[in-house]
Amino acid sequence: MKNFILSFAVALLSLTLSAQNKTPVGTSKNWGSVDGISMIGLVQGPSSADAQLQVACVFEYTENDIHNAQALPASLNGLVHLDDALKGEFTKIRQSGQFQGHSLETILITSPTGSMSAKKLLLIGLGDRNKFTPELMTSVGEVAAREAMRLGVTNFAFASDLKDAGIDSPTALVAGNVVKGIVLANRSETYLKEHKLSNTKKLEKVYLLAGPSFFEVAGGGINDAIAEVNKK
Repeated sequence: MKNFILSFAVALLSLTLSAQNKTPVGTSKNWGSVDGISMIGLVQGPSSADAQLQVACVFEYTENDIHNAQALPASLNGLVHLDDALKGEFTKIRQSGQFQGHSLETILITSPTGSMSAKKLLLIGLGDRNKFTPELMTSVGEVAAREAMRLGVTNFAFASDLKDAGIDSPTALVAGNVVKGIVLANRSETYLKEHKLSNTKKLEKVYLLAGPSFFEVAGGGINDAIAEVNKK
């Protein structure tokens, strides 16, 4: 009986600590800025973030992948919410092969009226889920920023969606690599502007989306990346 009581107490404490560590949905924090771009952490799903462009990352399609046992529960899964907002079209596009999700492949979707907060949705492929490495996210962040500037937006929201897809990735490292990629793209664009080779709008804000359980950890990675790139 004593062992049962002890086990119950440990489980209850674990649940309590887990609940305390969750950041409320809607929380935002400016983790810092690089080259005039504010890097803002936001606890929000990709279907609800209020930005000019929403970027979401997806692996090559496997049957029922956003609902599998390893993926986040539907209530917390941004990819499920995205699919619901698009009335199943997110899955259909992938299932039919219209967007295969190969590494760094992109497709731009115009959001149906009333479906999402952002008017445009950019999907970026992550390739084979079994071959994923955090280093890829630097290139993904770079592609996201380049496409955003090409589209003429001054802000965009970015969701890596790795946890949603069931990948146990290092949250801080992934978030930091995304920031590094965004900075690389922006600095290249700045060079082009200085040499009269581009006239895109200035990128002002990036909303880096994170789930309630991962907000602070992601923020630590973002802070570290900002400190690193600001030295260069």
